[in-house]
Amino acid sequence: MISLRYAARALALSLTLAAAGGFCVAGSSLASATGDPIGGSQLAAAGVIVNLGPGTPPPPAMPGASYLLADLDTGQVLVAKAPHAPHLPASTLKTLTALTVIPLLDANTKILVKPEDVDVDGTRFGILAGASYNVGTLLQGMLITSGNDAATTLARGNQSLALTLQEMNAIAADLHACDTVAMDPSGLDKAGQQSSAYDLALIDRAAMKLPDFRGYVSTKQVSLPGGTSADGKPKPGFQVANHNTLLHNYQGAIGIKNGYTVAAKFTYIEAATRAGKTYLLTEMASPDGSWHPAAAMLDWAFAYGPSVAPIGALVDPGDPVMPKPALAAGVRPQSLSADPDRMSARPPVLTPWIAMTGGIGVLALAGSFSRRNIFSRRR
Repeated sequence: MISLRYAARALALSLTLAAAGGFCVAGSSLASATGDPIGGSQLAAAGVIVNLGPGTPPPPAMPGASYLLADLDTGQVLVAKAPHAPHLPASTLKTLTALTVIPLLDANTKILVKPEDVDVDGTRFGILAGASYNVGTLLQGMLITSGNDAATTLARGNQSLALTLQEMNAIAADLHACDTVAMDPSGLDKAGQQSSAYDLALIDRAAMKLPDFRGYVSTKQVSLPGGTSADGKPKPGFQVANHNTLLHNYQGAIGIKNGYTVAAKFTYIEAATRAGKTYLLTEMASPDGSWHPAAAMLDWAFAYGPSVAPIGALVDPGDPVMPKPALAAGVRPQSLSADPDRMSARPPVLTPWIAMTGGIGVLALAGSFSRRNIFSRRR
C-alpha cells in the first residue's frame, strides 16, 4: 500500500504539472497581463539588446541566432539577442536532467545498465550493458562527455524515463523556464522539445547552486572503469576529456555544457569567474563550433560588465512573474513505458484529473510536500 507520504509527493508532482499549464504554456514566456516577457520588458526588443554607458564599446558579435549574457550571482542580464526565441537545445538539456536527478539519486548508488540504455543515437560515454555503474560516474559521463547512454540510464534509474521527464518539466515550470519543454533526457531532437537562451540561463543558474553539479561540469578529464561486455569479454577502462573546449582554453572557465545536432546546430552554456565576478553565457542555433566567440564575449563582460546597465533579470523561482494561474492544459511529455524491473519507493505519478479531486486540504499538503521534496533540495 502506498504510504501517505509518497502519495502526497505523487499528487504534488501532478499538481505541479497541471499548474504548469497555467504558468508555462509552451511558447508563452509572457510574465504578466501587460505582455512583458519573463525577465523584463526590454528582453522583447529586436536585435542585440544592451544598455551601453558612455565610452563603453558594443559587445562582440555572436554567431548564434539567440544568446544571453548574465551575472551568475545577481541574475542581472547584460546583453541578449532573441533571448526567449524557442530553439532545439541539443545536449545542453542534459543540465536540466542533472538538476532533476542529482537531488534524488545518491551518487554512490549503482544502476544496472540495460541493452536499451546503450542502444541510443549520438554521443556515448561507453558504458557496458550488463554492468553496474554508480550514479556519480553516470553523471560524469552525461555532463563531461555528453553521453546519451549515461543520460538514458540515469533517467531510467530514476524509476522511469516518463517520470524523469515529468520531473524535468515540473522543475522547468518551477523556475519559470516557460520556453522549455523536455521530451528526451539526453537532449536528442524530439518533436515538441525546445528551450531558449533565457531558460537555459535560468536552469543553469539553479544547477550551479549544487556543489556536485559544479564539480562535474568543471572536471576536465574523467576515467571510465572497465567491465565485461555482453559477450563476456573484459573491457579495459579509459580516460575521456570534457567536450566543453572553452574549459580547456579560457582562463577562469568553470563549465558548463555544450551540445550539437544537425537540426539544433551548436548550443552552448558557458561560465567563467575572474576577480570574484562570474558571468554566464548561453547561446543557441550557432553555426560556429569554436570556443572563440564565447571567449570574446566573456572578455567584454569582465572588462565592461560593471559599467553596463542591466536589460533585465534572471527571475528566481519564487518571484511572482505570472498572473494568477489557471489549471489549463499545456504541453506534456509523451508517455513512455515505465521500467517494470526497477523498484522504487516512489509511486507512479497520479494523473492531473485525479489530483484535482483531492480537495483544498490535500492541495495544501501536496504543495508543501512538493516544494520541500522535489524542488527545495536542489537549492
